[in-house]
Amino acid sequence: MAGGGFCRLPNGTVVVALTLTRPCGGTGTGAGPDAPVRVLVHAANRARALTRLRNLGLRAVYLRGNDRPPTPDEITAVLHHPDGLLWRAAPQAGQELWHPIRALLGPAGHAGPARPAA
Repeated sequence: MAGGGFCRLPNGTVVVALTLTRPCGGTGTGAGPDAPVRVLVHAANRARALTRLRNLGLRAVYLRGNDRPPTPDEITAVLHHPDGLLWRAAPQAGQELWHPIRALLGPAGHAGPARPAA
């Protein structure tokens, strides 16, 4: 993935930052479905951070290299969020705030197609 990286924190946890394309079910800031978004994940290690995203339906998520690690402001934002999983449009448009991952994934709660009611 282009634009991804991580930062190991003093307590041993990591913050992973990835630039992904917006899932088709996403709502968000009005940008099109192919607009890039910056996703931040706080987890015990890199593998668990990527697993958190894959469990939400973002299946093709990989971290290759460390070319765009999270900035100090991004680390602060994700550490202060109760879910530890945030996103915003990339590149940032003006003073856009960070959004919880639920706002990106839509009402289904995952990036895949909506499941029919049983």
